Amino acid sequence: MATILEPAEPTGAKGAPAPAAPAAPSARIDLPVQGMTCAACVRRVERALRAAPGVQEATVNLVTQRATVTYDAHAITPAALASAIVDAGYEVPGAPEAPEPTEAPDAPALVSATAPEAAAAASATAPDARAAPAPRPRQAAEERAAVMDAAEQREQRALRRDVAIAGALTAPLLVVGMSHGAIPALDGAAGRWLSLALATVVVLGPGRRFFRLAWGALRHRAADMNTLVSLGTGAAWLYSTAAVVAPGLFPHAAHGHMPPVYFEAAAAIVTFVLIGKLLETRARKRLADAVRGLMALQPRTARRVRGDAEDEVPADALARGDLVLVRPGERIATDGEVVRGASAVDESMLTGESMPVDKTAGSAVLGGTLNQSGALTFRVTRTGADTALARIVEAVEQAQGSRAPLARLADIVSGVFVPVVLGVAALAFAAWLTVDPSEGGLATAVERLVAVLVIACPCALGLATPAAVAVGTGRGAELGVLVKGGAALEAASRVDTVLLDKTGTLTSGRPALTDVVAVEGRTEAELLGLVAAAEHESEHPVARAIVEGARGRGVAVAPASAFRAEIGHGVEARVSGRLVRAGTAAWLGRAGVAADALEAEAERLAAAGRTPSFVAVDGRLAGLVAVADRPTEEARRAVAALKELGVEVAMVTGDRTGAARAVAEELGIREVFAEVKPEDKARIVREQRAAGRRVAMVGDGINDAPALAGADVGVALGSGTDIALASADVALLRGGIAALPTALALARATLRTIRQNLFWAFVYNVIGIPIAAGLLYPLTGWLLSPVLASAAMSLSSVSVLGNSLRLRAFGRREAA
Repeated sequence: MATILEPAEPTGAKGAPAPAAPAAPSARIDLPVQGMTCAACVRRVERALRAAPGVQEATVNLVTQRATVTYDAHAITPAALASAIVDAGYEVPGAPEAPEPTEAPDAPALVSATAPEAAAAASATAPDARAAPAPRPRQAAEERAAVMDAAEQREQRALRRDVAIAGALTAPLLVVGMSHGAIPALDGAAGRWLSLALATVVVLGPGRRFFRLAWGALRHRAADMNTLVSLGTGAAWLYSTAAVVAPGLFPHAAHGHMPPVYFEAAAAIVTFVLIGKLLETRARKRLADAVRGLMALQPRTARRVRGDAEDEVPADALARGDLVLVRPGERIATDGEVVRGASAVDESMLTGESMPVDKTAGSAVLGGTLNQSGALTFRVTRTGADTALARIVEAVEQAQGSRAPLARLADIVSGVFVPVVLGVAALAFAAWLTVDPSEGGLATAVERLVAVLVIACPCALGLATPAAVAVGTGRGAELGVLVKGGAALEAASRVDTVLLDKTGTLTSGRPALTDVVAVEGRTEAELLGLVAAAEHESEHPVARAIVEGARGRGVAVAPASAFRAEIGHGVEARVSGRLVRAGTAAWLGRAGVAADALEAEAERLAAAGRTPSFVAVDGRLAGLVAVADRPTEEARRAVAALKELGVEVAMVTGDRTGAARAVAEELGIREVFAEVKPEDKARIVREQRAAGRRVAMVGDGINDAPALAGADVGVALGSGTDIALASADVALLRGGIAALPTALALARATLRTIRQNLFWAFVYNVIGIPIAAGLLYPLTGWLLSPVLASAAMSLSSVSVLGNSLRLRAFGRREAA
C-alpha cells in the first residue's frame, strides 16, 4: 500500500500564463520495502528505481524500510515502481495497482494508491480543479503506518517461527558436535548422519532466506552480508555433507580417518543471525509508533455548532469557518480562533510552554492541545495538512525518511572481501589440481578450497559490530541508558554538539515559588500565607506552585471563602475577614489598586524568567509573588560533564526569551534559541548539521519529536512522552539529563570496541587465508586443514566476543 504525497505542481512562475506544452508533472510516493538488510541492499533498490523511466529521484531508508520516489506521473505508475523494487529481489507490501489512464493528458495526475478500490486518476484543466481529492493527511499517515505495521508483524511472525525451529534443532546439534565420544551412541556414523539431518533442516529451512537474498544480490552483480552468511553456512554444510556422504573424496579416509564435519557451525550461524534479525525488526517497529502517537492526539470527532444545534462530526470533515465547541478535558480538533468562552489550554506538547495558556475570545487554539478548565467555542481557521499538528507529523516522517542509509563497515568491505575470497579459493583449487591432477590431488584441492572458505567464514566479521553493540547496550541499560541499536551508538559516539530543550529537560517542567516581595509593614510569611489561602481553591499550575511553596516554607494556609477566579487575570477570596486579590497589574487596577510601586521589581523578575503576580489586601497593594520553572541539579551536573567531554551545549526551546536566558545563565550555557516553533527546532538541527556539526538533540515533549528524529542522535528523557521516546535514538531512563554524558561516553567506548573487533576479524582472515590456500607450503611445508581453519575462525570469534565483554566494566566513573 502506498500513498501519493504530493500532486503535480505547475512549473511556470506564479501567476504566469500556462505554457503551450506543460512540463511533465511530478509526484512523490512512499513505498514500503521489505527484505533489506544492509547498505548494499539500499544501494541496489535505489539503482533499480533510478533506472526506471520517468523517475527523477529515489532515496531509500534502511531504518524505516521505505523508498521515497519523485517521478513523472505521465511516464510511470506507482505499480511500475513497485515492480522495479520486486525485480531487484525485494518485497513491496500492499503494492499499488496500476491506475486507469487519465482522459486529459495535460492535467496533473493525482493517483491515490492507498487501496485497490481507491486507485484512480484525476483530470483537470486547471491546477486547482481536481476530480478526486488527495488523501487527507491523517488518512495517509494512518494508512502508511498500517501497511508497515502489517508487514512488520508478518516478518516478525516468520522470524519467530524460524528462530524457534532453528534453535530447537541447533541445540541437539551442538550436543552431538561437542560430545567428542562422551555419548557412545552418537559417536561414529550414527552421530554424523543425525548431524547431517538436523543441519540440513536448519540450513535449507530457516536459513533459506539468506540464500535467497544472496542469490538476488548475485543476480545484480553485488555482494552483501547475506552473501557472507550464505557463503559460510553453505561451505560448512557442503563440505560436511560431502564428508558424510562421500568420505572417500578426502585423503586418508581409506585408513579409517574420517574427515571432520562442521554441521553445528553452519546451524549456529543461521540461528544467531536470525535472532539478531528478530531483535532488529522489534526495534524498527517503534519508529512507526511515533507517527501513530502523533496522529492519536487529534480527536476523531468534533462537536460542530450550527445555530442552536450541536452535531458530532468526524474531525476530518471540519471546514474553515465552522464553529466547534470544546468542553473541559477534551482535545481541540483543529486549529482555530476562540469566539466564545474562557479557559486554560495545555499546549506543552506542541509549543514547549510548561504552563497552560489562558484563552479568551480572539485567542488562537491549536489542534491536538488539551482544554483544561472551561468551555470554548472556536472558529476553524486551518484544517488538514495546514494544521500545526499535521506539520509536525510530516516533519517527523520527513526527518526519519531523510536519514542517510547506515553505511556499515562490514557491508562496505564485504563488497570487495567476498569476491576476493572466492577468487582466492578458486585459484587455490586450480593451482593444487594443476600440480597433482590425480584422485588424491583432487581431494587435496577440494580440501584447500574448503579450508579457504571456512577460514573466511564471516563469523567474526558478522559478530564484530553486534557483539559490541549487545554488550554496550546491555551495560547502558544497567546505567539507565536505552540505545536503539548499533547505528544510534555509532552516531552518538561522534556527537560534538548537544541541543537541549528547556522545559522538562533542563528544568523540572513544573512551576515553583521563587520570590516573595512584601511592601513595608508586612512580612513575607504573612503575605505568602494570605496569597496561598486565596489560591488554594484554584487548579491553575501557578496557584498550586504558590500553595506548595508556602507549605514548603512552613507557612500555615488558612481557609478561604468567596473564592472567585477570572481566567487570564487573577483570583480573589476572603481570608480571615480580609479581601485578598492576586493577579495582573491591570486586573488590580480595575479594582482601584495601583501597582506602580512594584512595577520595576516585577519587570526585573520577568526579565529573569519569573512569572510575577501582584497581591492586594483590602484594596491596598501588599506585595508580589513570583514562580518559575527552575533548572534541576542534574542539569547542572550534565552541562558541566558535557563540557569536560569537549561537547558544545546550546538550548533550543519554545519558551520565552527571558525565561530561557535566565535558565541558560544559571547553567552556564552560552548559545540560546528561544521562542522556537516545533518545525523551527528541526530547522535549527538541520542548520547545525549543515555547518558540519554532529548534533544530538535532547527533549521530552511531542514538540521535540521532529527535531529528535532529524538530529544525528535524538535523546529523550524517560519521563517524557511516548512519542518523544519513539522518535529518539537514545532514551535516558533514570537520572534524567545527568545520564547524558554517560550515554555519549559509552557510545565512544563501544565504537572503539567495534573498530578493534573489525581489525582483529580481518587480521585473522588476512593471515589465515594465504596459509589455508597453501601459499606458504613450498617454503614452510605448512598446510592448514579445515579443522585448523575452523579453529582459527572460532578463535577470531572468541577474541571479538572477549574484547566486547570488556565493555561490561564501563561505569559512571569511566564516563566522567
